[in-house]
Amino acid sequence: MENFNFEKAVEKLEKTVEKLEKGDLSLDEMMKIYEEGVSLSSQCSKALDEAEFKITELSAKGNTDE
Repeated sequence: MENFNFEKAVEKLEKTVEKLEKGDLSLDEMMKIYEEGVSLSSQCSKALDEAEFKITELSAKGNTDE
């Protein structure tokens, strides 16, 4: 996930949702785009979990330095 950009992934996920909502794709195209969306969603979720963990660690460390 080194080259992962959260903001770009969210933007791409939003575009993916828009494409699916239009409903003008074939079933195969929809499934492919849906799979990509699920993967992006998973990556975003992991990035948020990691950020939350780091914030929790830093907060805990800051509270012990007092």
